Amino acid sequence: MRAAAQPHYTRGHFVASDWYVSPPSSSSSLLLPFASSDTMKMALLPVLLVIFLSAHAPLQSEALNVRGPRLKSKTFLSPPFLLNPGSVSNKFYYDIDFPRGHLALKSFDAEVVDENGAPVPLHETYLHHWLVEPYYAAKSGHGLPEKRILKRNSGVCEDVLWQYYGLGSETRHTATWVPDPYGIEIGNPPEGYEEKWFLNVHAIDTRGVTDKLGCVECRCDLYNVTVDEYGRSIDESYTGGLYCCYDQTQCRMKEGFNGGPRELFLRYTVTWLAWSDAVVPVKIYIFDVTDSALLEGKTEPACKVEYQVEECSSENRAKNDCVDVMVTKQVLPRGGDIVFGKGHQHPGGIGASLHAQDGRLLCASMPTYGTGTEAGNEAGYIVGMSSCYLAPGTATVRDGEALTVVSNYSSERRHDGVMGLFYILVAEHQAEQQQHLAPNNRQALCFSFPVSSTGIALALCQ
Repeated sequence: MRAAAQPHYTRGHFVASDWYVSPPSSSSSLLLPFASSDTMKMALLPVLLVIFLSAHAPLQSEALNVRGPRLKSKTFLSPPFLLNPGSVSNKFYYDIDFPRGHLALKSFDAEVVDENGAPVPLHETYLHHWLVEPYYAAKSGHGLPEKRILKRNSGVCEDVLWQYYGLGSETRHTATWVPDPYGIEIGNPPEGYEEKWFLNVHAIDTRGVTDKLGCVECRCDLYNVTVDEYGRSIDESYTGGLYCCYDQTQCRMKEGFNGGPRELFLRYTVTWLAWSDAVVPVKIYIFDVTDSALLEGKTEPACKVEYQVEECSSENRAKNDCVDVMVTKQVLPRGGDIVFGKGHQHPGGIGASLHAQDGRLLCASMPTYGTGTEAGNEAGYIVGMSSCYLAPGTATVRDGEALTVVSNYSSERRHDGVMGLFYILVAEHQAEQQQHLAPNNRQALCFSFPVSSTGIALALCQ
């Protein structure tokens, strides 16, 4: 086990087995954590049920319509991006098509498609990530000093990870549905401004490359770069990651490969409700296992976003113990009920989890790996991360509570530029109490969650 920013395994307050995630078996693609204490085992029981109920497939908007005709859904296309074999596109698009008005976001699902609308498999175009975030643009004629104001999420990294939604290769089979009665509030800008949205799409074309996994992990030697996109020298100790696969870089190709350019799009579907008193607002928090600030006694977050997994030592390999365990602590500024959670990992990931200060397991998010060649089931790639749906009161955290983030990777081989992020939605207690006291709000007291085996959303009502 190692703490964030530590280059090797370290022993600390935690017992390694408390954070270990068992490797996948041939009979199941779902990885289940186990604990060394009775307390942790008891804490696991509701979470294992949550994992069972987590969605591993895109949900039809009609199936989510637990509020009748009030729920709306629309599908959009991003501007096109052009990719040649081995090339990288990392584009930012402002003022994208997006629902307008004072709304409650319920889900955001996306995938890469070609000019004919056909889904593109990861082994041809790897979707490193997509991010969406709102911003406020000054209306003309108002003479406002700030022409553009970014609307960030609620934390916990200050300088990075500001997005409202964001996924990577797992996007086709990761649930993003916000359970009822909750919603992400948008479309209430300051006077003189209007809300708009920007989209970042980072895609890597791996047709004909010499090393597909090396290219998607952005290994610097395969991209033959020594400076980043701003012309700054890359340290020799940095062997792979975002600094080496920026826009218009080129991964190493096989000799004699012939392939033409492709025009691709991010197709995204947004589901929403008109905002009302029946909706309980939730805050978005994104945790990063690389943030070592709290462990080092510092007050400001230091989220590095990515890290490197070293290859398993011969000693650990002989013990069949090739698992890299990264652990850190981050402070949640405002407490409440965690009602949704999911992790984000790269190839080699075998699970991420979030724990309360007292050791309770709040959410375990497990990857699903593909087994075929078709889009959504690509062998060797993470094609889904399980999402936790937590009933109100089952995952309550306090203001200023230090939460533990854990990210587990297989270390059978070295992995560069990996991530261990955790995304949660928190309903603050004051907002929940106000909603509960609102008159004529009986329908709003339903808690809904998707069920992967049926593709429908169940609603539990009081």
